[in-house]
Amino acid sequence: MDNATQPQSTHHFNRSWLIGVLLLSLPPLFWAGNFIVGRSVRFEIPPLQLSFYRWVLASLLFLPFSIKVLRREWPLYLKHKYLIILASVTGISAFNTLIYWGLQSTKANNALILNAFIPLLISLLGVFVAGLKLRAKQWLGLVVSFVGVLIIIARGDPAFISSMSINQGDAIVFVAMICWAIYTLSLKSMPKEINRLGLMSIQMLVGLAFLAPFFANELVHGAPAHWTMHAILSLVYVGIVPSVIAYLLYTQCIERLGPTKAGMSINLIPVFGVVLSTLFLGETVHAYQAIGMVCIFIGIALN
Repeated sequence: MDNATQPQSTHHFNRSWLIGVLLLSLPPLFWAGNFIVGRSVRFEIPPLQLSFYRWVLASLLFLPFSIKVLRREWPLYLKHKYLIILASVTGISAFNTLIYWGLQSTKANNALILNAFIPLLISLLGVFVAGLKLRAKQWLGLVVSFVGVLIIIARGDPAFISSMSINQGDAIVFVAMICWAIYTLSLKSMPKEINRLGLMSIQMLVGLAFLAPFFANELVHGAPAHWTMHAILSLVYVGIVPSVIAYLLYTQCIERLGPTKAGMSINLIPVFGVVLSTLFLGETVHAYQAIGMVCIFIGIALN
């Protein structure tokens, strides 16, 4: 009996482990691409327009699959309207808009180091606001992973961080990180009976409603978008991969693994940034980057 059930148990473990790895790694991979694309089109598409068009495209892709769910679960959305509004404003309206806005004036290194604060912010807000309990091993994992990010961004030189200057763009990006921490915790608080496909769709629609007046103001008073082929392809990418696929996977990651471990996965963004730079920019991997990556993976494993 034991021998008969052992292969099945091993298969279940391997499958669960693989799913966990994919849920932890794919969203930060796709979002690393979002940072690269968002930075590359900063002179072609203004930040609010990029964010608004991104979610319009994502919503159009979602609606055919979610319209029936939206109609069926409308009473649930009204019942939990404040929680849905909180998630929509922080995760859809604010986070990416603030990132695109901040990247107009801050250095990429500064944005990355601020990005590393997300797991700490999630844990701190979870402990002091949501009553989340963390074990000593989880706190250790947060610290080790955070150190790994610092090693990568500082290029192995601690003096590099102390020489960094803080500007308005940095402050904007840091507010975006706070928004993402709130978004993560709000998703964890969502009732289980709400269908996740419908939830993502309603968040996009509510988020677009909040973005609309700011988008209109930028359209009238801001710089116009220049629709080059590069700009169009960039919009297609951010409207599909980080907006639809990554958000759905991240929601599942929170459901299966909890907000702390899901938040820790954000630290993989600079890791994938190194990989993408190697593949597309011809840069080489240095020893400090390898050490930083190891620290990040150890930190995630401890959680």
